Amino acid sequence: MTAPSPEPASSYDLVVFGSGAAGMAAALTAHHAGLTVAIFEKDTHFGGSTAISGGAIWIPDNPKMREAGMEDSREDALRYIAHEAGNRLKPDLVRAFLEAGPEMVTFMEANTELQFEHRAYSPDYHSDSPGAAMGGRVLDAKTYDGRELSAEFKRLKQPIKEFTVFGGMMLNRFDIGHFMKMTRSRASAVHAARLLARHLKDRTRYDRGARLVLGQAVAGRLAASVIRAGIPIFTEAALARLQVTDGRVTGAVLADGREVSARCGVVLATGGFPANRELRQQTMGHVAQGAAHYSMSPRPATGGAIAAARAIGAKFETSNKHAGFWAPVSLIPGPDGPRSFPHLFLDRAKPGVIAVTPSGHRFVSEAVSYHDFVSAMILHELKSAWLVADHRALRRYGLGAVRPFPAPFGRHVRSGYLKKGATLRDLAQQIQVPAEAIIETVRLFNQDAAAGEDTAFGKGSTAYQAYLGDPDNQPNPCLRPLDQGPYYAIQLFPGDIGTTMGLATDASGRVLTPEGRILPGLYACGNDMNSIMAGAYPGAGITLGPALTFGYIVGKSAADSAGNRGNS
Repeated sequence: MTAPSPEPASSYDLVVFGSGAAGMAAALTAHHAGLTVAIFEKDTHFGGSTAISGGAIWIPDNPKMREAGMEDSREDALRYIAHEAGNRLKPDLVRAFLEAGPEMVTFMEANTELQFEHRAYSPDYHSDSPGAAMGGRVLDAKTYDGRELSAEFKRLKQPIKEFTVFGGMMLNRFDIGHFMKMTRSRASAVHAARLLARHLKDRTRYDRGARLVLGQAVAGRLAASVIRAGIPIFTEAALARLQVTDGRVTGAVLADGREVSARCGVVLATGGFPANRELRQQTMGHVAQGAAHYSMSPRPATGGAIAAARAIGAKFETSNKHAGFWAPVSLIPGPDGPRSFPHLFLDRAKPGVIAVTPSGHRFVSEAVSYHDFVSAMILHELKSAWLVADHRALRRYGLGAVRPFPAPFGRHVRSGYLKKGATLRDLAQQIQVPAEAIIETVRLFNQDAAAGEDTAFGKGSTAYQAYLGDPDNQPNPCLRPLDQGPYYAIQLFPGDIGTTMGLATDASGRVLTPEGRILPGLYACGNDMNSIMAGAYPGAGITLGPALTFGYIVGKSAADSAGNRGNS
C-alpha cells in the first residue's frame, strides 16, 4: 500500500477537511468521478470519531436487507423520522438521505473496500412508534484485517481503550455475547479462544489487535480505499480560514499558513464542535446551568470548520431539539486524570440493574437508548445519577468499565470508580443517597420485577428495550429483583458522542447563508452539517448513516459542479 506524499500540492479539484466516514466518503466519490482530491485532518491520526464509534450505519430500505429477503419502505422511514423530528423536520434533506442511502451502499460495495452486512434483528430505538422497523435498517462494516493497511495501520486512530480487552483486542456485539457466556458454553469458549489466539499473534507485530470491528472496521476499510486510490491524507493539518474569490470558495488556509486552492470546492467534515466549551455553553442548556458534561468525541473536534464557514456568512443551525447525541458516561480514575466511559447498551437494560437520582428515586426506564437516558436526566435537572446493581448482575453482565466474571474488579472498588456496600443501607452511605429512599425504591422495583412488569417506567416493555436485555431472563429480559448483595453503584454524568447542530445545507450538501442563499464551492457533511434528525435520535447508526450518505451526495455534487463549470 502506497503512503501519501509528505507535502500537499498547491491545488486540487476538491479539498476535504476531516478524515472520518463523511470526509472519506466524499473524497472517494469525487475521486471516482474523476476529481483530484486531498484530505486534511487536524488530529495526529486519521479516522475521526468514526474510528472510536460503535460503527452502526442506519440506512432504511438498503440493498443488503433486500438481498436477505427483508422488506422496508422509504415512506415508513420518512414517517418514522417525521414522528421523531416533529415540526423541525426538513423533508427535502430527509428525502435526499432516503433516496441516496441505498445508492451509497451499492456504490461503496462496488468501488471501495467498504463492505456491509445487515443486522437481521435490531429494532429502531422507538420501536413502538409509527414507521419503526424491527431490523434490517442497521448495517455494519464487515470485520477488516488492519494488517492490510501495512505501514499506514499505525496512522489509524485507535479505539477507546476501555472498549478493548487483553491489551487492544476489539470485540463486536457477537463476540461480547460469547465472552459473557464463555464459562457456561463450550461454543462460546471456543470462539473466545480463537479470538484470543489471533490477538496474541497480532501483538507480536503491533501494539494492539489488528482485527478491526465496529467503527474501526468502517474507518479502516475507508482509509484503505482512500490510500489505494492515491488520495493523500495529511494529518496535523487544521483549517484556519476559507478563501473566497468573486463570491465563491476557492481554497483554504491551513493553521501553519500554507494555502491550498480548490478548483471545485471545499468539503467540511471535521466532526462538529463537541470539544468547544464556549459553543457547548451556548447550545446545551444543562451545561449553561452548571452541569458537568463529558464528550466521547475526539478532542480536536472544536468546531473550527464551522467557525471558518460562519466567518464567510454561513448559517449555523441552533433550532434542534437537542444539541448533542447524548450518552451517559462514568469517570474512570487514572494517573493522568479521569477517563470517560460511555454507557451505551451493555449494562443499563440488564436484569438486576436500576438507575437512581441523588435522592434515591428512579426517573426513567433504564433500558431506553443512551440518548433518551440523558434526555431524562436533563428533563429532571440531574447533574448526575447512580447506576445500581446487585452482585449477581455485576458478575454476570458487568457494570460500566467493570468486566463480568471471571474478570477481577477489586481495583475499581479501590479506585472509587465502583462503590460497594454489603447492604443497600451501606451502599446508600457510600454514595450519599438517603438510605430509606433507595431501600423503598428497590423494594418497589423488586416487587414489579418478580411479576415481570415495571409499572413505574416500563423497563423492557418495547422490542428495543427487550433486545438489550438478557434473553435467558424471562418473562421480561430486563427485569430481575436486586436481592443478592453486596450491592454496587457507579456515578453517571451527562455526555455525548457528537453534536447535532451544524451548518445549514441544501439537499446537495451545499452550505447556505441565513437567507437561504448557496455559498458556492462550500459543502458540509457529517457532524459539521446540521443533523437531518433535528436533534432526535431514532436508531442505531443515525450519525454514520447520514454521514456516509451525505459524503456520497457531496462528492457527486462537487463533481457535477465541476462538469457544469467546465461546460459553461
